[in-house]
Formats: sequence, C-alpha cells, structure tokens
Amino acid sequence: MSRLVFVFFLFFLLIICSVSGQKSDTMIFSGQASAWLNYNADNDLQLWTGARYIPQLNFERSKGESMFDFEFSANINGTLGIRPFDSLVTDGTIKPYRAWMRYSDEQMEIRLGLQKIDFGSAAMLRPLMWFDRLDPRDPLQLTDGVWGLLGRYYWLNNTNLWLWVLYPSDKPKTWEYWKSNQHFPELGGRIQFPVTKGEMGFSYHWRMSDSRENIYNLSELAEIPENRIGIDGKWDMLVGLWFEGVLIHQGKPMEEFTNQTLLNAGTDYTFNLGSGLNVIFEQIVFSSDDKAFQFSNTIPFTGVSLSYPLSIFDNLNAIVYYDWKNRNSYNYISFRRQYNKFALHLMAYWNPVVYQLPNQQNTGAMFAGKGIQFMLVYDH
Repeated sequence: MSRLVFVFFLFFLLIICSVSGQKSDTMIFSGQASAWLNYNADNDLQLWTGARYIPQLNFERSKGESMFDFEFSANINGTLGIRPFDSLVTDGTIKPYRAWMRYSDEQMEIRLGLQKIDFGSAAMLRPLMWFDRLDPRDPLQLTDGVWGLLGRYYWLNNTNLWLWVLYPSDKPKTWEYWKSNQHFPELGGRIQFPVTKGEMGFSYHWRMSDSRENIYNLSELAEIPENRIGIDGKWDMLVGLWFEGVLIHQGKPMEEFTNQTLLNAGTDYTFNLGSGLNVIFEQIVFSSDDKAFQFSNTIPFTGVSLSYPLSIFDNLNAIVYYDWKNRNSYNYISFRRQYNKFALHLMAYWNPVVYQLPNQQNTGAMFAGKGIQFMLVYDH
C-alpha cells in the first residue's frame, strides 16, 4: 500500500468513525497557523516572508482500558523571497504531516502510519536523533515524520520496549549520508529501563542504504547494509546529567564514511536567580573514519542554552553553539510573548555565512549570516 493510498484510507476511516459515533467517541479538530518575516543582510534574497497552516483531526474511541485513535494533519506552507527592486522567488508545498492510527491499552500501544519517533536523553546535540530533525531554536518544533509501524510495551517498573518497521526513506535522514534502498524495509528497536536515580536505554536500527547518486565521489553501491547501535542514560541528582553514544557502521568499505561515532555529554541546572535561570550545557564529538573508534577526523561542538521567564507570559531564551574545529560560533536569542491562543516570537541570530552546524543544513539555508525574524502563531 503506497503512502498516498494510506492517507486516503485513514481519512476514510475517520469519516466512518465520525458518522457511527458513540458516547465514548471523541472527535477534535484543531490547528496551528503561523506567519513570519525574516530579514538577513547576508542572504542573496534579504527579505523572506511566509505562512503555514497545520490543520489536525483527532478521533478517539475507548472501551474500558483499551483505546483506538487516529490523527491526521497536513503541512500547508508558502514562502516568498525578495531582493528589493531586483528579484522575487516563491515556493509552496502541501503534504501530510501526521497520518497514523493506534491501538493502545494500559501497557501496550501499536501505531501505524506517518508519525514522529524520537527518543534519547540529549537536548540540543543529539546522536540519537535518528528519525527527526527537531531544532531547539524552532519556536514551532516542527519535524517531518517517518512512515512505519511502531509497537511499545510498558512494564510496571517503567521498563519499556520499542520495536519498529519503517518504509525506506527516499532521502537521507538525520546522520545519514545517502538514502535508503527502496526494496528493503528498515528495522529496529529500543529498550529503556530504570536505574538508580535515572534511566538508561539501548537502541538499534538496521537499513539497506543506497549510495547511488551520492555527492561524496564514492563508488555507487545499491545495497550497503547499515547498522546503528546507541546507548544513552539520564540522571536527576543535584544537577541533571546525561550522555548519548552512537556507532553507525556501513557493511561495505566506504572509505572515511565506513564508520561514524557520535558521543554526547550534557548537564542542566536551574539557578535561583529571580524567576529561575535554566542553563543547559552539552558537548558532542563527531568522527567519521575508515575504522571504528579511530577518531582521526573529529568535529567537536559545544552547545549552551539559557532560558529565563520574565513573567507568566514572557520568556527570554539564548542558544549558542561553538564549532571548535572551525572556531565559529552560532548565536541565537529569542523573546516569546504568550497570549490566550496567540504567541509572538522575536528572534535574532548571528551565524557564520558558511553554515556547518551538524544536521541543521535546512535551517542554514536561511539563517546563515546575521538577521532577525518575527513570527506570529495562532493555535485553535
């Protein structure tokens, strides 16, 4: 069943459920509309503006401890880029954002469709960011989902097991150099369990990658087995402490792309200053080598986040990333004003023109250099 057919099938089920409603049924329509204006003096098109609407339909039917629910949402957006009195560029897309159905009870859930799958302990520089591209600087926290089947089981002691089967991606996902082979499903799982004053997890993912049409001047191979192994832990003591480690191994020699190693360590603490100043610090080391754990080509990054509530409705946030190899810093500061259903965001950034922040290349197309952005968000 193609992804498009699945979307229409899911929408049809939602209509059927709404017609044959019972007292235990719940149908909710909600949505988020946003508009933004961005000025960047270092961009070829200095002025960008855009609008986005994400309509969302949720249906829930419960019986005792069991529940059957759906979610369908779309991402409708358009952008306009302007260089005053010279150039104008427009773009727009309409695509599914989430489209899944789920059965769940007290200790188990099974979810099928287009969904967000994220896990791990890190907050900013995440080695376990395998299936999403969440950017802590994004006020909307948007990320494309993945198509697949996810099952989770929860034991009473808070141990939980995840198993998934994914439709192969036709574009590289996070920490991937090339797309997946379309003839092989992607498989993986995760187990997470409590430890003293915290929790730990082990994750694994397998896929068949396809390096044809790659941009790295490598031999073009249609079938390259890829294995990912991840470990993470998080503890809540006097301060929050966490770590993540990932090894990504290609099953065929791919020169320096054969093995990727990612190591992250972080901490956070809320200082008793005024309304409370929250500070997050993370350090990541990324290396891509011919042999595993060789660390001959390392790229270290540091991330720091400061968040301070000015009032119940106002918040000030600053995020700084530092690239130790290229000695560049990525600076971001934002102010948020929250109303009943509206939110105002005023953001300023000062970044290198050549944007090399790991896995934020899409963001870098607009936020390379210096600029400001204003955003208005409405949730209903």
